[in-house]
Amino acid sequence: MISMQHISLIREQRRILDDISLDMSAGENWVILGRNGSGKTTLLEMMTGYMFPSSGQVEVLGQRYGQCDIREVRKSIGYISQSMVERLSLIDPVWEVVATGAFAFLRFYQAIPEDVGDRALSLLAEMKLDYLAEQPLGTVSQGERKKVLLARALMGDPKLLIMDEPCAGLDLYEREKMLAEVDRLKRRNVMVVYVTHHIEEIVPLFSHVALVREGRLVAAGRKEDVLTPELIKQTYHIDVELKWDDDRPWIRVLAGG
Repeated sequence: MISMQHISLIREQRRILDDISLDMSAGENWVILGRNGSGKTTLLEMMTGYMFPSSGQVEVLGQRYGQCDIREVRKSIGYISQSMVERLSLIDPVWEVVATGAFAFLRFYQAIPEDVGDRALSLLAEMKLDYLAEQPLGTVSQGERKKVLLARALMGDPKLLIMDEPCAGLDLYEREKMLAEVDRLKRRNVMVVYVTHHIEEIVPLFSHVALVREGRLVAAGRKEDVLTPELIKQTYHIDVELKWDDDRPWIRVLAGG
């Protein structure tokens, strides 16, 4: 599904990514973890073809970037990020914002096909947000807005869903509601790649983890093998205790760590 081989990125003599190789196969759902500035979002930008490496090869959904029409590949990729919220129209009704995902539009300037509108309403109902359908996007809460973005990303039945810190800025209640929706993606035929700062967001949906530090890959593989106190310390330079509860990891920072 995703193959990144010997990826490096240099900007103004600064090495942002340093020889990263990462393979993500069908049937796997990945989380990318690392400190601020470690290169997590840059990796996502390369997966979506909005940024290109200084060296190395990127292949997504069987298409090698540089040898294909990336616009066609993006039709099979759903993408959720804070920058997407900022580009959408806050005065448009929620159902219409969701419907734009069917065509990767930011806004409709023509009549919306009835079947597209029906699908948007169906996705909102599935996420128990149908009561918001007619409200302007700018009037809903931050937690509701994040789930609206998820519904929008699913409108095009993507093969790959990339999520950049979708729980950022949410309180505990809203975060857990959002994570419940993320975990329910296991019912769909979609591969998920998820960036976060918080290990406790690794819900059972996710099978694999990549740890990134200062543009380098610390470890990548099954979450049970990668999420160890030793590798977490290598990534974050802090001592932790890690416990698992219902296939979800939780950490405690050790005193003096």
